[in-house]
Amino acid sequence: MNAVTLSVHVSDIERLFREHNRALIAFLQCRLNSLSDAQEVAQEAYLRMLTMDDREQVDSLRGYLFKVAGNLAIDRLRKRKVRSDFAAVQSQDEPMDEYRPDHHAMAVEQVAGVRQALSELPAKTSQAFVMHVIEGRDFSHVAQTMKLSERMVRYHVANALARCRAYVDGKEGP
Repeated sequence: MNAVTLSVHVSDIERLFREHNRALIAFLQCRLNSLSDAQEVAQEAYLRMLTMDDREQVDSLRGYLFKVAGNLAIDRLRKRKVRSDFAAVQSQDEPMDEYRPDHHAMAVEQVAGVRQALSELPAKTSQAFVMHVIEGRDFSHVAQTMKLSERMVRYHVANALARCRAYVDGKEGP
């Protein structure tokens, strides 16, 4: 991208921010139920807009901004759910409405199985999974830290999830 094109692109993003930031934050806050999460996701969406390569292929910058932000919000909600589920299984101190030893034993066994499945994975796959799913880091951060492409990080995380799911499914069978 040459200097003139870059300058036009930056000014387009600045205009988007001035004209649509309030609406974007409101849109994200409805989805995430958190103003701070909405602001963080919006910031990441603008950053992605600034660093996108093929600006010419986007018909509507506003539409693309909301699409990117919506996808980032979905990712954040998924991470939230995974962390919440993981924390619920990990915490043994929280009282349950109806304690059932068989459910507890099965959950403990599943966590142990997931840990075992992760320990059998290649180091990069396990590291990408832990950083993204457990620590809640986004794919771009994991990619930078591990010096991999985002696509490769997504591959490693998907591979780890598939391995864990296969282990859990195998244990739940008759």
